Amino acid sequence: MTAQPFGHAEAEAKIPASAQRIFDRLDDPHALASHMTQRSWMMVGTSMSIETDDQLGKAVGSVIRMRGKVVGIPISLDEIVTQYDPPFHKTWVTQGEPKLLVIGAYRMGFKLMTDGEMSTLRVWIDYDLPSQTLWRWLGLLFGRFYAHWCVRRMAEDANTFF
Repeated sequence: MTAQPFGHAEAEAKIPASAQRIFDRLDDPHALASHMTQRSWMMVGTSMSIETDDQLGKAVGSVIRMRGKVVGIPISLDEIVTQYDPPFHKTWVTQGEPKLLVIGAYRMGFKLMTDGEMSTLRVWIDYDLPSQTLWRWLGLLFGRFYAHWCVRRMAEDANTFF
């Protein structure tokens, strides 16, 4: 991830649940990234699998891996949790060069703010373009759209769950 990311996207949702309940749900990488494991038009009809280390993605230094194929092209990434402050904040970054088609390395996270029985969830991503020339062009065309779709889905999925 470069010092100045290429793009930024964020989404917010007001959710009728405590920050702790929401954090517990989003702290599970399988729940948070469920939009990546389901076939959809944004994933060109394919999906990714998610694996975690022994810490299950729930501690600083924990590693989360995603693998899949899009139109026959292998895609993969490794993330590492860099900030972990239950029940309010979690941040992770890609390790190395992710093999993705429209975004490159990224830093991503969520923040929860609570007000009585309601909580506000903010999901965000700062991302670079892919480093390979062909994917860089696709990133220029579709990266912003994809990043906004991704954070919006995370916020909407959390809201729907509660």
